[in-house]
Amino acid sequence: MKRQPYVSVSNPPRFSDVEAGDVFVCPDFAPTTSARGSVLAECERPGIYHCMGQKQFAEKHSPYGVPGDRLWVRETWNPRIVHSCFDMACDCETVRVEYQAGGDGKTFYGEKVADEWTMPQAAIKGRQVPSLHMPRWASRLLLEVTGVRVERLNDCSEADAIAEGIAPELDGWTDYGNPSCQMCVNPVDSYRTLWNSINGAGAWAANPWVWVVEFTQVRL
Repeated sequence: MKRQPYVSVSNPPRFSDVEAGDVFVCPDFAPTTSARGSVLAECERPGIYHCMGQKQFAEKHSPYGVPGDRLWVRETWNPRIVHSCFDMACDCETVRVEYQAGGDGKTFYGEKVADEWTMPQAAIKGRQVPSLHMPRWASRLLLEVTGVRVERLNDCSEADAIAEGIAPELDGWTDYGNPSCQMCVNPVDSYRTLWNSINGAGAWAANPWVWVVEFTQVRL
């Protein structure tokens, strides 16, 4: 979930004044689903909405794409040059990549490695390389956006909370406010503690509007 900044104005514009990209408060508008079912919103937030009792619409574009868009994933990694001979001669066109998150590493041959790529200094020094420095060719994960909607944070379901990646703990879920000695029975409670640990005390209670992006992994 991605939190959205709240922007209000003292004199909300009339519907005829609306342009794509505007953000304002107008309580006479109701939620609407876009043609592809990609966005559900109220007019005080980016999304698609309509004026009550009128066949008029205005569009607020999602900053996170629309269904069908594809996203490649960066992660912490460790590249190394594959040496081609017993004398350790360097074949710099072949690179082996291991991923900190685990799973099988991958070997990339010359046609896959970008010509301008150079070995990161962290890897030369034997350290893991931050995800920020992962090039497209080294990514092993490709995601396709299947849905984008806007909702209040507290509308998060148990399935949504689990999908956010909360960790299981014994017969429950991790309490991120005190992970060393407590657990949460309900996954939403666990996600609440995670949200507050990231965004500060009271962030969950503020119940902001958030973008919810759903995706599936594309098999490469």
